[in-house]
Amino acid sequence: MNVTRAMGAAMRRIHVGNALSAFGLGFTVPYLYVYVAQVRGLGAMTAGLVLAVFAVAALIVLPFAGRAIVRRGPLPVLLAALVTAALGALSLGLASNAVAVLLSASALGAGQAVMQPALATMIVDCSTADTRSRAFAMQFFLQNLGLGVGGLIGGHLVDTTHVSSFTLLFAIEAAMFLLLVVVMATVRMPRAPRLEEAPAGSAKGGWKQLLGNRAMVQLCVLGFVLFFACYGQFESGLSAYGVEAAGISTSALGTALAANTLMIVVAQFAVLRFVERRRRSRVIAGVGLIWAVAWLAAGYAGLGHGSQEMATAAFVSTYALFGLGEAMLSPTVAPLVADLAPEGMAGQYNSAFALVKQLALAVGPAVGGPLGASLHAPYIVTFLLFSLGITVLALRLGRRLTFAQDHPWAAAKSSRVVARSEAAAESVTA
Repeated sequence: MNVTRAMGAAMRRIHVGNALSAFGLGFTVPYLYVYVAQVRGLGAMTAGLVLAVFAVAALIVLPFAGRAIVRRGPLPVLLAALVTAALGALSLGLASNAVAVLLSASALGAGQAVMQPALATMIVDCSTADTRSRAFAMQFFLQNLGLGVGGLIGGHLVDTTHVSSFTLLFAIEAAMFLLLVVVMATVRMPRAPRLEEAPAGSAKGGWKQLLGNRAMVQLCVLGFVLFFACYGQFESGLSAYGVEAAGISTSALGTALAANTLMIVVAQFAVLRFVERRRRSRVIAGVGLIWAVAWLAAGYAGLGHGSQEMATAAFVSTYALFGLGEAMLSPTVAPLVADLAPEGMAGQYNSAFALVKQLALAVGPAVGGPLGASLHAPYIVTFLLFSLGITVLALRLGRRLTFAQDHPWAAAKSSRVVARSEAAAESVTA
């Protein structure tokens, strides 16, 4: 009972940490390009390099982050990442030349990247197979809520004619990270196996062992397609397509993004019970079909011959349908990564999946941006096929998963029934 209570207290602080970090990021991420290019007067090229540096920094540090989490535990790695991100955010708000901006962005990007697998591993350590899906659903809910509220407040604070307003914004972001250091430093994590105390051979080989896990490799391929076909298009290809092909105004684009967040916030816990009772592979396959419908709606918005009002409604629906799929994925994919990891290796597996996500988010805009802006019909067809590919890949993955990995709710229910039957038999015998 004491262990359960300690895990619950730790989980509450972890969720507060997720909300605070997302709130801080929401303050600055939507305005980073404007800040570098216009407010600091460093031009579009430097602003583009800053966005690229975020991705490059993540790709560099994530392969090492997993090993550090396995060896040292997720909490010390998280605290180091938070301090690094706070220093990067504060220096970015004060940077006035290209070199300082790029160095600051690399520190902020590296810190942000390491936070994800560290927090995910803490959730794994503080949850059980029965509570893990709900814990990751809560994490995703709070992240989106924090980003939305942070972006809304940040939008009312910034003034492109005053550098000081952006300096204040980055200072608030740094303060959020440092506040999170204080909160997370009070977390008492349950003792989880580290690399040196894990069962013999369970962590040997690190990346080699992970690549030998065929189910994890297939999940990483599926994850790449998921992030490439959805998240990698939100602020690049899909928005460019909406403006160029569908004539969507900037205000309507903002409404579409708000519809995505609102759908996640409203639907997250409504779909959780439905998702928990289904096979994970089939849930992911269903998301592929939902996103295929979303791309058809986007196709109608830009390639159909309806009114502008109908085009706008279809485009907003596209983002809302993406949000429904995201709400179904959050309690499904992250817990599956944890269940595929051998004991003591959750940090390595979480970091590997975060690395795949960053690759998809780097490649997605590079491919989708030019397609969405100029080749409208090929853009829709391409990502419609990617969405259907998600369904195929998910069903194939399901054949490689054990029953407990694919359908943990039913497996846990069967275990409880067996345990009660054995207890009843022992009672009769006695």
